[in-house]
Amino acid sequence: MLTISNVTKHYGERRVLDDVSFEVGRGRLTGFVGGNGAGKTTTMRIILGVLGADAGEVMLDGSPLTRDGRRRFGYMPEERGLYPKMKVHEQLVYLARLRGMRAGVAAEKADELLERLELHERRDEPIEKLSLGNQQRAQIAAALVHDPDVLVLDEPFSGLDPMAVETVLGVLSERAASGVPVLFSSHQLDVVERLCDDIVVIADGAIRAAGTREALREANSGSQWELQVADDAAWVRGIADVAVIEFDGGYVLFEADADGAQAVLQQAAKRGEVRRFAPRHPTLTEIFREVVQ
Repeated sequence: MLTISNVTKHYGERRVLDDVSFEVGRGRLTGFVGGNGAGKTTTMRIILGVLGADAGEVMLDGSPLTRDGRRRFGYMPEERGLYPKMKVHEQLVYLARLRGMRAGVAAEKADELLERLELHERRDEPIEKLSLGNQQRAQIAAALVHDPDVLVLDEPFSGLDPMAVETVLGVLSERAASGVPVLFSSHQLDVVERLCDDIVVIADGAIRAAGTREALREANSGSQWELQVADDAAWVRGIADVAVIEFDGGYVLFEADADGAQAVLQQAAKRGEVRRFAPRHPTLTEIFREVVQ
């Protein structure tokens, strides 16, 4: 498990990280979300040892991270970081060998990744000749080529078309399934919500929410309820202390406390078939807006 504990960072008088703490479990995909300037990239750079923290620590499986330990990390920065004139396959082999892989093993691993990321036909092209989306996939391959024990990826889906997003999602899910902790930042909240086991929300350098996807949705459910009945549900408007938000024939979304919701359910059961009745869980976008206000 990767543990970030009470990390604080200042740039001059400005505090950019304020007591940041969260965990990235082994075998779990953790989405790290926040607006521009929220502190995502700074946190990731501290995890990688590129920046030092003013306070707090980063640990792996309960032990403080060392320089040697970080060599087993896979890191993809948001900025393009590959040699533009170097061929794709040559670049991956070079990076793998820097991490201690033998030449033959590195070449096989590079071929495997390029095939999996649907870049194999571009293996002998210089990085600078690739489209922006293919350059992004090459960056992801560079983070994976040495079989890292931990993955930290800054905006890995930036510039990818929907099909490429699905391809990368599949690769990252496979890595997580093998026991690798995977932390990635993204502005694409729908992708984070669909993919991640755990979600961390940061704003103004402080963690505003952290937990499993299900726990966050449950904790932020509020007092909205969904009802689907076989017949018209317009009668819900007449129940005391119930505010109808959305109405469409037999479907109604309404706001009420627990007693009001039960009154609606009881009335619906008396009137006929109840096809669905449940609290409405918010989307990640709605949770994000709520917690960063």
